[in-house]
Amino acid sequence: MSFCQSFPPSVDRHSRILCLGSMPGEESLRQQQYYAFRHNAFWRLTGKIFAFAPETPYPQRLAALLAQGIALWDVLACCERSGSLDGNIRLPQPNDIPRLLQSFPGIKKICCNGSTAGKYLRRFFPSLAGMAVILPSSSPAAARLSFEEKLRLWQQELAPAKTPPRAGQ
Repeated sequence: MSFCQSFPPSVDRHSRILCLGSMPGEESLRQQQYYAFRHNAFWRLTGKIFAFAPETPYPQRLAALLAQGIALWDVLACCERSGSLDGNIRLPQPNDIPRLLQSFPGIKKICCNGSTAGKYLRRFFPSLAGMAVILPSSSPAAARLSFEEKLRLWQQELAPAKTPPRAGQ
């Protein structure tokens, strides 16, 4: 078992939707980047929805999401886990999601990237369940749905957050 700690949120005052993962996988932790594992479909999904290339440099991908009102974080602040699978998470400790929402009151919806993120959100913050939608996981371990099926479901929830690009972008 290894001790794992999540990253700070990617959020700004224009954020309208908070996309929550459970805990970054080994490759994401190594690179200190959300969804760094090349087989994870997160950047392909969001790139299709918001018209940016998934191979765009990481800071620009984060900026592209923020420009569309999409914030990123994880339900868990830390845990113990062997490997990258959510099923191996032990001793989970949550991030302070209520404080983030209080600090960024424009966030009106939470999209959980997979059922494990949804499970931990409901477990630690049952009062937030009403504003949460559980999307199919972008992880390659979640192969129940095709990419196209995942894209359709993700687009339904994220596309309404589209806003015109901010001045200067």
